[in-house]
Amino acid sequence: MRFIKMHGIGNDYVYVDCFRETVQEPETLAVHISDRHFGVGGDGLILIMPSDNADARMRIFNADGSEAQMCGNGIRCLAKYVYDSGISRKLELTVETLAGVLPLKVFVSNGTVAKVKVNMGMPRLRRQEIPMLGEGDRVLGEKLTAADREFTATCLSMGNPHCVIYVDDVAKFPVTHYGPLLEHHPQFPQRTNVEWIEWLNRQEIRQRTWERGSGETLACGTGACAATVASVLNGKTDRAITVHLVGGDLEIEWSEDNDVYMTGPAVEAFRGDWLD
Repeated sequence: MRFIKMHGIGNDYVYVDCFRETVQEPETLAVHISDRHFGVGGDGLILIMPSDNADARMRIFNADGSEAQMCGNGIRCLAKYVYDSGISRKLELTVETLAGVLPLKVFVSNGTVAKVKVNMGMPRLRRQEIPMLGEGDRVLGEKLTAADREFTATCLSMGNPHCVIYVDDVAKFPVTHYGPLLEHHPQFPQRTNVEWIEWLNRQEIRQRTWERGSGETLACGTGACAATVASVLNGKTDRAITVHLVGGDLEIEWSEDNDVYMTGPAVEAFRGDWLD
């Protein structure tokens, strides 16, 4: 089986072109192929599939085999492959996901896609849309306890659940300790992604992410969108900001039409054959 390894600012996935390949048991394949010691290595597996409603369909499986609704960095790389491989040579593409059909704009340099702008859709702010248990409609400044600490969280969905928490020094924060505790917090029936945010100024924040099913990753596109929305709701930033992630920067805008737009690079690392 032929595969393509791609990443968006370090958030890396193994891609399979299902226009040409057939994948059996993708949940099991995701676990084996994502292993960084015995497999190709990555944050998960993404299938590039035909769609009746869009230029392509994306299915994404985390490194633990669980299927996710969306991935902002992953969908940018998928769009790059769709254009570069000739599946569609349109500069404005649509991709079907479990979070809906999303429009994307590709920016081409020297004949290949260098970066992609994605309309990530409207944030889902109601508690039941995240989903999250508890009282009240919106989750803004809610207290959550994990082990020995109480956190103040703003939670929402960008097609997948996110829990945004502000800390003073994100580089030193023990993400790998508290991340899994909050991912599996009983108030999140479908688990959650967790964004740890350091506020810098009205136009910039710094972010680390604990991703549901994958652990800490170098970047998270939906997480950067969620962090931007949360920062606006909390009065910390403007609506268009730069999010500094471990793997690089994303430009995020929560526009006045209520859609969230994400712009960032997409990179192909290598291709190979999976023999197992």
